[in-house]
Amino acid sequence: MIVRTRAAPSPTGDPHIGTAYVALLNQVFARRHGGQFILRIEDTDVVRSTRASERMIIDALGWLGLDWDEGPDVGGAHGPYRQSERKDIYQAHARVLLDAGHAFYCFCSPERLDAVRAEQTARGENPRYDGHCRALDPDVARRRASGGEAHVIRMKVPAEGVCAFHDHLRGTIEIPFAQIDMQVLIKGDGFPTYHMAVVVDDHLMKITHILRGEEWINSVPKHVLLYQYFGWQPPVFCHLPLLRNPDRSKLSKRRNPTSINYYRRAGYLPQAVINYLGRMGWSMPDDREIFGRDEMIAAFDLDRISLGAPIFDLAKLNWLNGQYIRKLSPEEFMDEVQDWAFNRDRLASLVPLVQERTERFIDLVPQVDYLLGERRALAATDFTHPELSEAEAKKILQYVLWTFDAMATWERDLIYGAVQTIAKAMGHKIRDFLFPLFIAVSGRAVSLPLFDSMHLLGADLTRMRLRDALEVLGGVSKKQLKQLEKEFKALVDTPEGAE
Repeated sequence: MIVRTRAAPSPTGDPHIGTAYVALLNQVFARRHGGQFILRIEDTDVVRSTRASERMIIDALGWLGLDWDEGPDVGGAHGPYRQSERKDIYQAHARVLLDAGHAFYCFCSPERLDAVRAEQTARGENPRYDGHCRALDPDVARRRASGGEAHVIRMKVPAEGVCAFHDHLRGTIEIPFAQIDMQVLIKGDGFPTYHMAVVVDDHLMKITHILRGEEWINSVPKHVLLYQYFGWQPPVFCHLPLLRNPDRSKLSKRRNPTSINYYRRAGYLPQAVINYLGRMGWSMPDDREIFGRDEMIAAFDLDRISLGAPIFDLAKLNWLNGQYIRKLSPEEFMDEVQDWAFNRDRLASLVPLVQERTERFIDLVPQVDYLLGERRALAATDFTHPELSEAEAKKILQYVLWTFDAMATWERDLIYGAVQTIAKAMGHKIRDFLFPLFIAVSGRAVSLPLFDSMHLLGADLTRMRLRDALEVLGGVSKKQLKQLEKEFKALVDTPEGAE
């Protein structure tokens, strides 16, 4: 058997450090066994998926040295490698399930489904599909669907019994079918859901081992059922522990930088990041902390993965990155610094901001110091403003932070539009509203254009500076946060112009 693994990111935003973690373990495992590693783009969310995000993912994983044998950019014998280009494949397989009686057409309206879920929630039940269309005569249902009536295709799930499956790290796992919803397989737009696409693709792409995050464990019964319905042999399941913050919460952009682009822009070496990710839940047989990817491949064993929550600690990564920097020769050090700070692409972004403001080249450094390095440490007095109280400054920072958390695309004009909308909704003059943002981002009340600066810094670094500014102002208690969340929701849900 040829070992084949895959990474399957969704191109709906910045490339996530968790994607790199999972991709690394998949790649290393495949290489350890002389197998093949595949990159598949799961872009069936047509509203949120973008080619720009796909390009960022491919570029970021490439920067880390995570090359693949097959993928959308290199081709291969099992393509296409974008799910959006495989729509006909999924529909053909859905028809197989319909013909075999393992799936059914569902014509329930969103309004009916919402009402059913509300009733179930009121009774203290877990909301799920109630099987309303399951008993429809298949021929009648087929004619209704062929006639153009709005519908989805759902899978049938046994009403009783238990799904038992084996996980390489966790042994036998049992989940009652009563907990499993009758999953939509093909949506109303004809595209598959994740559960349909992942099973079909993993089988057709001959994936032998699925290494993915533990958040997918509860979905495995749906996948096992589909493998059974199609008469296919499931691959080996191996659910990896999730990366955690130091407080053991799930790694999230709301708490820590999660974009690979952040680590690239902040001046981390890719080999240090790979080394650190390799230590997340796994260890070398001799317990050494510093090792290269080839050394990891030579020693890799799935059984050495610990199920304890791996802590992603920036201080530890900083230490490790420093070890790699100090191992560079002077020539290598100069090359890395030049590539990081003074490559032509980065200079091209800075030139329009600074050229008209520069009389001598020594004027450059004071203008861009906060863009190329850490901005200065802040104090609460930095936020003193005649028109804004400290509480209002905190509210602005928190509202903007939540707004940025929800942004899938990080472009200058979109950032400006989002901030302007919040300022208008809060009733502040834009000049006053922007003051705490200038301080948080640049460390000064006047700097290079704010929104260009945010775009250059990137989403993660900008959010980190906003979070740091909130902490400088004393932070937000849980009680305050709950109240602010309520006020923010009312603010953003109120139609423009409504009183």
